[in-house]
Amino acid sequence: QVQLVESGGGSVQAGGTLRLSCAASGYSDSTVCTGWFRQAPGKERERVASISTTSSTTNYRASVKGRFTISQDTAKNTVYLQMNSLKPEDTGMYYCAAGRRSWWYCVGGAADFEYWGQGTQVTVSS
Repeated sequence: QVQLVESGGGSVQAGGTLRLSCAASGYSDSTVCTGWFRQAPGKERERVASISTTSSTTNYRASVKGRFTISQDTAKNTVYLQMNSLKPEDTGMYYCAAGRRSWWYCVGGAADFEYWGQGTQVTVSS
């Protein structure tokens, strides 16, 4: 059974930084990728970044490219999201999720991921 626990959220001013962590357990050879998602009140959950479990290939949504970096420490079974130059529009609940299909699905939407954590709140004030 895959379990994911996020941490590292908080409140920062615009231009600040945060690093989110996703501690994973129960991963097997069938786990293809980990993704970070966010959801603002009244909006749909959107994928922020994904990383391949085996190759560490990454993919980002356009609005965070150059500001956010997804990485993983396989020895610690932890995936990170380094967020720099934060903007108020980055505010939301951030979730990590595990995907077990091909990489093509790992760059898709929330419906393409099978396991989810409980989320960590990120608030960016102007």
